[in-house]
Amino acid sequence: MPGKLVGKVTHYFSDIKVGVIKISGSLSVSDKIRIMGGENTDFNQVVKSMQVEHKDVKKAKKGNSIGLKVSEKVRYGYKVYKV
Repeated sequence: MPGKLVGKVTHYFSDIKVGVIKISGSLSVSDKIRIMGGENTDFNQVVKSMQVEHKDVKKAKKGNSIGLKVSEKVRYGYKVYKV
């Protein structure tokens, strides 16, 4: 079981390694997440910081689109789980 689905990737900025995630649950700084997609992408990381509209936030709720620094390349449609 990968965890609770909390969002999906809608964009990736390769130059700054930031994924844009449309939140469908809730997510907070310090939460551990798992990102899965494609044939080979499946990794965990801790949310160290996130932004909504270019402002740092501690918590994101359903409907927010957040910017999140990711440790690996992600693509549109990849799923984000809270673990």
